[in-house]
Amino acid sequence: MNEHDLEEIPSFSYLRHLLVFMFAIEEINNRSDLLPNVTLGFQIHDTCSREYKALQSAMNILSGLKNAVPNYDCYEKRKVVGFIGHRLTAPSISLATLTGVYHYPQINRYLRKVRFTTTGGEEIRFDKGDTPAKFDLLNVIFLPNKTLVKTKVGHFHDNGGDHRYEIDSNAIQWTPHFVQTPRSVCAESCLPGYQTLRNRREQHCCHHCALCPEGEISNTTDMEKCLKCPEHQWSNVRRDACIERIAEFLSYGEILGASLLSISLLFCCLTAVILGTFIIYRKTVVVRANNQNLSFILLLSLILAFLCPLLFIGYPTEMSCLLRQVAFGNIFTLALSSLLAKTVTVVLAFRATKPDQKLMRWLTKHSSRSLLAICSFGEAVICALWLGLSPPFPDHDTQAEVGKMILQCNEGSVAAFYIVIGYMGGLAALCSFVASLARKLPDTFNEAQYITFSMAVFCSVWVAFIPAYLSSKGKYMVAFEVFAILASSAGLLGCIFIPKCYIILIRPDLNVRANLISSRSRKHFSINPKLKR
Repeated sequence: MNEHDLEEIPSFSYLRHLLVFMFAIEEINNRSDLLPNVTLGFQIHDTCSREYKALQSAMNILSGLKNAVPNYDCYEKRKVVGFIGHRLTAPSISLATLTGVYHYPQINRYLRKVRFTTTGGEEIRFDKGDTPAKFDLLNVIFLPNKTLVKTKVGHFHDNGGDHRYEIDSNAIQWTPHFVQTPRSVCAESCLPGYQTLRNRREQHCCHHCALCPEGEISNTTDMEKCLKCPEHQWSNVRRDACIERIAEFLSYGEILGASLLSISLLFCCLTAVILGTFIIYRKTVVVRANNQNLSFILLLSLILAFLCPLLFIGYPTEMSCLLRQVAFGNIFTLALSSLLAKTVTVVLAFRATKPDQKLMRWLTKHSSRSLLAICSFGEAVICALWLGLSPPFPDHDTQAEVGKMILQCNEGSVAAFYIVIGYMGGLAALCSFVASLARKLPDTFNEAQYITFSMAVFCSVWVAFIPAYLSSKGKYMVAFEVFAILASSAGLLGCIFIPKCYIILIRPDLNVRANLISSRSRKHFSINPKLKR
């Protein structure tokens, strides 16, 4: 088409698009390197954003008449090559429905990533059909004679999403009512430590300042989102800087750790004194009557048990984490195994009344050692598998307490830890049962009753320990376990050995063989003398 028809006046909001379109057509027609021997023409119709107007305009273009006649073209020399759709979706779809019948292509927002320079030297760019926005910034001045003067003080340029302002502050003339440059926002700047929160119902420049949450900071003004501190750090009070978390563990320097350490060393020394007393009086009746070898093993295991908290108190290291639960489990298993061996030996001794019975074969001096070795070996195997498959290791917890990093030992396998505790619980239950069978045996120095009471104390401590351990966190969890170790060890020491020490040191008149023989003869019981060691 050689003629340019402008049949309807377009809406003012699309005027800039119209001008750009007309300019582009003119440039293409003036350049021979783009479409040689081809002259482009166009018709522009305003659809008023209505679907029916889009259909009516398309029919007018195809027919060439204001009152369109379907399938009739009054301009036989022209050639329609395509349609450019509306910016809105609905009119474009309606237009495509009609033009598709006649196999005319429809181009929507056809200028994409186009850049060229005008004859005046100005660069023009199109991005998705839009031209970059360029505006002059004007300073409006009302003169005393009530006239209006507009002075250019800068310009705004939208270069593909990169907004650039250039303002000459010296050229701006403010009214005398302003003592300083007015702010163009409806809220003050948010200081470091705060973040800007915007309300969708308000203007973009409107916001309110909110203090950063715990563990997050903002270190510059008007930050839209706070920054999260690294895991080993925490936000300060002002929320404008990250500081190191407070490392917390059961240390020797605090009152709780020092108290538990003092109690541990005190009982360790007391147990060592009792062991020394038993060694000095090892030839007396009260020591020999209840298997002195097992008594020595039990006292040694209690000394180690009182020293075991030293692995729990202090900075968790790789070595301390590996040894603390393993040492605790094996030491207590050794103590319970020695108690079980002592009790079983007493029960079998008093029930074997005839020398030719088969039961006497089990009453040799090696039977208690075998029982001790078998029970201890079971716990050792469990701990070996634990260390081999999923060993404990130093770890830290930043979620338990705000602003703190709890240093602790990760058990590796929680199931293995409870199997170790369960194995000790099974030995304690078995020892309590056997001791209850022997508690009424007629022997002046029989400790079955003491073992029964000590097992009741031992089991009570550890039954109370489990819920307290599970409900506590951090250093208090470790403190509960240390307390349980000390309390149960002290229960065994006090219930079993304090009565013997009373006889050895306070009542030596009872520590004679005649007292033991008279007691047994009254009850008509006999015992194999080989079992006294």
